[in-house]
Amino acid sequence: LWREQKRIANYESIIPGARPPGWTERQGQDSPKSFRQIIPLVVFLGVIIGIAAWWEVDLVVVATASGGLAIGIGFALQETMQNYFSYLSIKKDKIFIEGDRIKLDSGYIGIVQRITPRVTYVRHGLNESVAVIPTRQLIAATIVNYSKDTNFIPAIVDVGASYLNDPEQVASVLIKVGQMAMDEITDVANRHLIVHEKCPYRNQHQPSCGCDKNVLVDLDQPRVRVTNFNSSSIDFSVWVFVRDYGSQFKVKSDMRIMIIKEFKKHNITIPWPIQTEYHSDVNQELQELDRTDPVRQKTLKEFGTGDLHSKNQSNSTSDE
Repeated sequence: LWREQKRIANYESIIPGARPPGWTERQGQDSPKSFRQIIPLVVFLGVIIGIAAWWEVDLVVVATASGGLAIGIGFALQETMQNYFSYLSIKKDKIFIEGDRIKLDSGYIGIVQRITPRVTYVRHGLNESVAVIPTRQLIAATIVNYSKDTNFIPAIVDVGASYLNDPEQVASVLIKVGQMAMDEITDVANRHLIVHEKCPYRNQHQPSCGCDKNVLVDLDQPRVRVTNFNSSSIDFSVWVFVRDYGSQFKVKSDMRIMIIKEFKKHNITIPWPIQTEYHSDVNQELQELDRTDPVRQKTLKEFGTGDLHSKNQSNSTSDE
């Protein structure tokens, strides 16, 4: 939270862990009424009961009426009390705090702007809209907290390559793109958006931009994975880890441009969706299958079929 406040304050020096300006006043506004504020109400009720006793009013009737009134008020304030106890639970368990980026059940993603005993304000990170949610609903909902424990967010770029290209060569080009992205993609203040174990500026004897702060694990990036055999392409994904949730959008955009340029340089094709009309010669295909059958049989005997056992396989095994 203090880093966010520092960014908002144009990076003026503040003490890490210190409360942001106006924090005490906001807490006072959100907190329930204090004991001193309740005392006048208790005194007033005591005076009313004393006057009723002086005039010899039947207090049993008054108590019965008051009990019925209290039940009615209880039903009327049911949602209010649910919101209040949900507020206390969120504050106590620190499910999320102001400044955290969360995702709601509806898919809405935003930054928690303010938590009150009645409603919670969540501000969208892109279009600046504000969602106002009853606090009790957040206790029963499934919340994804992107700011909990770590701020590192994976930025994943998917791309397809032609079946005619060697997949290992494609993977190596994507690794190159990932490494280029780590060194070249920066924000307007020339800070790297992708986290590093050691900031590249330090290799140039310059101060770190902060991309290597709080990196306590080996992120092993960039990562490349083969994700799917598509109808017209082999699909790959490139993984890098960015500093915060908002950084992934620029990183993904710049990496896609890099991928197109590197694929053109290495003559790797991103195929159009295509369908091939194929007319087969059955006899020729059978001859080709018979010619290569010994190779397949050798592989079958060496590796088997796992748990895909058939009667024919069992019989052939027993005959051997």
